[in-house]
Amino acid sequence: MKNKAILVLEDGTQLEGKAFGFEKSISGEVVFNTAMAGYPESLTDPSYKGQILIATYPLIGNYGVPGKDKKDNLLEFYESDKIQISGFVISDYTEAYSHWNAEKSLNDWMIENEIPGIYDVDTRALTKILREKGSLLGKIIINEEEVEYYNPNETNLVAEVSTSQKEVYGSGQYRILLIDCGVKNNIIRHFLKRDTTIIRVPWDYDISQESYDGLFISNGPGDPVKCDITIKNIEGAYLKDQPMFGICLGNQLMALASGAKTYKLKYGHRSHNQPVLHVDTNRAYITSQNHGFAVDNNSLNDQWKPLFINLNDQTNEGFKHIEKPFFSTQFHPEASSGPTDTEFLFDLFINEIKKYKSHEV
Repeated sequence: MKNKAILVLEDGTQLEGKAFGFEKSISGEVVFNTAMAGYPESLTDPSYKGQILIATYPLIGNYGVPGKDKKDNLLEFYESDKIQISGFVISDYTEAYSHWNAEKSLNDWMIENEIPGIYDVDTRALTKILREKGSLLGKIIINEEEVEYYNPNETNLVAEVSTSQKEVYGSGQYRILLIDCGVKNNIIRHFLKRDTTIIRVPWDYDISQESYDGLFISNGPGDPVKCDITIKNIEGAYLKDQPMFGICLGNQLMALASGAKTYKLKYGHRSHNQPVLHVDTNRAYITSQNHGFAVDNNSLNDQWKPLFINLNDQTNEGFKHIEKPFFSTQFHPEASSGPTDTEFLFDLFINEIKKYKSHEV
């Protein structure tokens, strides 16, 4: 018989369910994800650090979790080397998993990573609360073990998920310096398919000492203003003409380095089918998203202009410099999991690097 678990939100909402995974009480920011599949990728996404994730899809666990095969020195089926969320909230959990690539159950994987979960709760009702009131702090109480509310956005989460030392991947002709703020493995995979060498460095690394053809600033968790060292480094990189590309948190950090402002969204964008408009072509794309902060379009100075706009709420989804090869996106073109409509942005970045290198000769 499963132990009782209770999900408590800061607005007073309480839902009783059953515990699974590692049995301990935790707290964090409660957010939701609309993906129908891809929970191994979502749970290992560093952008979810400090958060209690609600899966809106009703059945979770039915295909288990894959093994830890590596390719290019990266786990092939995960976005980082461990589960990053603080807790998992689902409607229905199935023990009877079945998939050609499954190595263990979701429950066993969560126990290994010491991540608690609660199921047999109304996730549709929870999602409606978050859609009306915005993101809320919450806690999962198991075995009546009480914990205090914890707001992850008050801490520097990037420092917790970034690499601690310089790492190199691949041996391609285009050298990309990747500032790791919580990078997803699939971003590195996409670059490695494009004849690159990736130099992955910590969020607070002095990038002025590195030689590179293009600079990439990754996704990551939390409030971008906490990454003051990264912002200063980007400001210095703006003085050069080397191509620059930022994704998700990278979009926000590039904006702050340009003098623009960011703000916290009411409930964030965390679905896998968000429509965005490419401003230059007036073409729409379907994107995967996971962020709680956004760039204020009105704060961009006259050297920058919006590149993508969210078609649901008109928020910024990326911007670019009017002359230099600097651009960013708020969504995830590497989409793991999710739609791959905007993968071409990696090619665009590589093409900018090719042009830069041709002018160097």
